[in-house]
Amino acid sequence: MDRRIRVLIAKPGLDGHDRGAKVVARALRDAGMEVIYTGLRQTPEMIVSAALQEDVDAIGLSVLSGAHMHYFGGVRRLLSEQGADDILLFGGGIIPDEDVPHLKEIGVSGVFGPGTSTQDIVEFLKKTTPQRWAAQS
Repeated sequence: MDRRIRVLIAKPGLDGHDRGAKVVARALRDAGMEVIYTGLRQTPEMIVSAALQEDVDAIGLSVLSGAHMHYFGGVRRLLSEQGADDILLFGGGIIPDEDVPHLKEIGVSGVFGPGTSTQDIVEFLKKTTPQRWAAQS
């Protein structure tokens, strides 16, 4: 791969607990990826705007507030409206197991709960983003 994987990590909503997002961002960076961390209190519009400006391959959302359906759905909808369905959407946080199938149905490629190894997230992105590049060729 000539090109480094570019990932935007975002904390949507009013939840101010970002330790997990920062741990994931650092692990991705340490694995050789380019990481853009947007910080706290982002709206879906702000997240998608930053993703498009930064030309990212993937967006990772960290949601601990219980509003994961709203935020993942909003980001996926806005990506579709912008013709950017090829940007992978993944995330984690406190997400009940019964919500995971619906998130996958709306286009969330990976959902990682508490205790997930950062290496699992790294491997997920290394495996799925080359597929995105192949689809663009």
